[in-house]
Amino acid sequence: MSRKYFGTDGIRGRANTHPMTAELALRLGVAVGHYFKGDARANRVVIGKDTRRSGYMLETALTAGLTSVGMDVYLLGPVPTPAVGMLTRSMRADLGVMISASHNPYYDNGIKFFGPDGYKLSDEVEHAIEDLLEGGAPLAGSDDIGRARRIEGDRTRYVEFAKTALPRRLRLDGLKIVIDCANGAAYKTAPEVLWELGAEVVAMGVSPNGFNINDGCGSTAPEAAAARVLAEGADLGICLDGDADRVIIIDETGAVADGDQLMGLIATRWAEAGLLARNTLVATVMSNLGLERHLADNGLTLLRTPVGDRYVVEEMRAGGYNLGGEQSGHIVMSDFVTTGDGLIGGLQVLRAMVETGQKASALTRVFTPVPQLLQNVRFDAARVPLDAPRVQKAITDAKAKFGTEGRLLIRKSGTEPLIRVMGEHADATLLETTVNAIAAEIAKA
Repeated sequence: MSRKYFGTDGIRGRANTHPMTAELALRLGVAVGHYFKGDARANRVVIGKDTRRSGYMLETALTAGLTSVGMDVYLLGPVPTPAVGMLTRSMRADLGVMISASHNPYYDNGIKFFGPDGYKLSDEVEHAIEDLLEGGAPLAGSDDIGRARRIEGDRTRYVEFAKTALPRRLRLDGLKIVIDCANGAAYKTAPEVLWELGAEVVAMGVSPNGFNINDGCGSTAPEAAAARVLAEGADLGICLDGDADRVIIIDETGAVADGDQLMGLIATRWAEAGLLARNTLVATVMSNLGLERHLADNGLTLLRTPVGDRYVVEEMRAGGYNLGGEQSGHIVMSDFVTTGDGLIGGLQVLRAMVETGQKASALTRVFTPVPQLLQNVRFDAARVPLDAPRVQKAITDAKAKFGTEGRLLIRKSGTEPLIRVMGEHADATLLETTVNAIAAEIAKA
C-alpha cells in the first residue's frame, strides 16, 4: 500500500505549501494524537524543532491538533532530533515530535514522530495515521482538552546525556575542535558539550535567523569548516546538519570523512573491543563498496537496507545489532541512542583520538573508496520515467558493462521529486559515461 503523506523520514515539503501547511499540521496533530492517546491517564507529547522560521507555524498548529484530542503538549524549542527521541523516553511521553527538514534549505520543513520507546514509527503505524488523516478522528470533550507549556532544562538534560557516550575518565583537554552547527538545532548544545569535556571550541553556524539553516555550512557544505580547521590549526572539525542527526568529520589536513569512513572506524574499534554485536554493521544500499570490502577483510559483515535511517534502525532492532548508519552521516549507536546522533558520532572519533594518540587523518581514512558517482534527475510526479523502455534498456546495458566489478542503484527519493542514479566502479571513465547515459535517458523520459 502506497503512502500519500509519509516519506522515508516523516512528512516533508516546502513550507506553507501542501503538505507542509498549518491546516495539514492541525489535522495531523488530531490524527496522531488520537492514535497514541490512551484512556487510563493523561497523555503527554514532547515537541522539538530546528531553527526554521516556519517551525513556529507548524509547532502552533500541531499543538492545537494534539490538545484538541486531549494530549498534554510539552514544547522543547530548538533541540537536536536525537534529543527528542531521548526525551520522549526520559519524560515517559506517549509521543515525540520533531519539526525539521534536516539538511534541506530553510524554505522546506518536515514533521517526524517518535513512539513512546523513542524510536521512529513503523510503516504500519504511519499507514494507520494516514487513514485517520483521511477519515478524521473524534475530538475530546470540552472538559478534556489538553494543555500546552514550554519546559526549561531540556537542553541541559541532552548535554548531560551526550557526555555519557564517553567514559567519565576521558577528557578532551588539549584538543582544538571546530564545530559547525549549520545554524540549526544544535547551535547551543554541541559547543557546550565539547567545552564541558575540556576542548578548546571554535564554533561556527551558531547564529540562526530562521533563514540561514544549512546555508553554506554544516554537513552538506563542509568546505567552510575545512577552511576554518586549517586557519585555526585545529585537530578536528565536526559538521552537523540542521537537526544534528548527521555528522561529517574534517581531519587536521582539511580532508573530509563521510559516514562510511566513520562507520568503518567505529565498527573496527568496537569489534576489536568485543563490543560490536554479531560482528555486523547495518548500512544502506548507498554505502560504498569499499566499506563492504574493508569489513569483510576484517571478518565483519555489512548488512544493507533501503535508504533511510529508519530502515537501518528497524533492521538493527530486528537482528539485535548495535551499530548502523548511512553514508550521509547518520550514525546510529543503539547502546546510546534510538536514532542518528551527529554529536555522539563525533565524540566516538574524539574518543579514538584520545585513546590511541593518533591524529584524525590516521583514524578516519579507514578504506579506499571505490569511485562512486551520484546523479539526481528531477521529474514530474505525475509521470513515471523509470518505466520508459529506453530507460530500462540503458539500465540493462549499464549492468552488463559493470558486471561483478561494480554496482548500480537507481531509486526514487523519499523526500524530493528526484530520481537518484548511483554507480560504483574502479574504472572512473566507464562509471561517468554509464551513469550520465542513464541520467540523460531519465531526463528525456
